[in-house]
Amino acid sequence: MDKQSAHLTDVFYALADPTRRAIVGRLGRGPEAVSVLAAPFDMALPSFMKHLGVLERSGVIRSHKAGRVRTCELVPRALTQAERWIAQQRAMWEARSDRLAAFAEHLHQETLNHGPDTRRSRGE
Repeated sequence: MDKQSAHLTDVFYALADPTRRAIVGRLGRGPEAVSVLAAPFDMALPSFMKHLGVLERSGVIRSHKAGRVRTCELVPRALTQAERWIAQQRAMWEARSDRLAAFAEHLHQETLNHGPDTRRSRGE
């Protein structure tokens, strides 16, 4: 597995958890102190810190400490790489879907132009 693929795996793992997605959503509005980020969640601070650790190791967020306050901020570049991968997948599946629709339309037009194949309906 190459480095970029491993990084993408880490990002998707980090985003797989609803608590971590909520943290990312909140940090999308700007940096925030850990205590403020943790307030809406019904969990002990050590458990919450584990979520922040997963996000930080994946590169989705970074934190810094000033005095007694640890502040987290989003690292958009990590999400941009994931977004690019998703866009590539979407384009591939849309192209496949378009080809399937064109094929179905071709079959439909062929049936309209030539009628049902009577040899098949008579068992030949």
